[in-house]
Amino acid sequence: MQSVEAANPRVQTGPHGHNDLELLYFRSGSGPHMVMNRMLPVAPGDVVLLPPGVVHDLSMVDSATGWAVEFSPTVLEGMTGLGQSLQLWRSNPLLSPFLAAESSTEAGLFHVEEADRPRWENLLQGLEAEFRGLRAGSDLAVRAYLLLVLLEVARLAGDVEGELRHRQEPVLADAFGVIEKHFAQELSARDVAEAVGMSPGHLTTVVRERTGRTIGEWITERRMAEARLLLSHTDLPVESIARRVGFRDPAYFNRRFRQVHGVSPGTWRK
Repeated sequence: MQSVEAANPRVQTGPHGHNDLELLYFRSGSGPHMVMNRMLPVAPGDVVLLPPGVVHDLSMVDSATGWAVEFSPTVLEGMTGLGQSLQLWRSNPLLSPFLAAESSTEAGLFHVEEADRPRWENLLQGLEAEFRGLRAGSDLAVRAYLLLVLLEVARLAGDVEGELRHRQEPVLADAFGVIEKHFAQELSARDVAEAVGMSPGHLTTVVRERTGRTIGEWITERRMAEARLLLSHTDLPVESIARRVGFRDPAYFNRRFRQVHGVSPGTWRK
């Protein structure tokens, strides 16, 4: 765990990536933060998720302060039932927001509302104190604090439409609102475009330029997120889950799930 401030040598490193997962939280100040060749303005309450290998550069955020939390999924082993190796981090439902951020910078950006910042900052201060304290039980306390931080991230990630409106992206917010309402039904990019009053070509261009993904890919991502939830918290057969998340053909659902997660739905559930 590192502090984000101008005096920290790691902040001045320049463009670099990490072998593990990293979460950044900005408490105060501002400045430009480069992520995957995109210059992003920093504001108090901003959260950035960085999957392994994503290149970023903090050297220009002179006046910003906050925390950088770099961790391996193995630290969650025994607390979530998953995370036994870095190679399997994509299978951990608690880390699904990092999965979306892997191919889209926009998907890894979140903002904590002012009323919620004291809770976030208390958690991060507690995590830092245990990390640096090296007292009896600190290892367990660090993992517990990290788990609570990741749960806060998961809650932020659940409000995609609200997050986009906060970032003044009304077109994306409208499109994701349609996806959220209708993902479990038959839904195509053309359907989404008609619902937001745009041509399919124009909406496709806007969404790809702003997120790095197509509308179709985001529909699939939302369906997969719901599938992960149902696999984790219900005993429904995989075939029933496939239908509940918008796949008429369970075999096709199995193939798509394996493509995204590297394992079958049944294996992922185990």
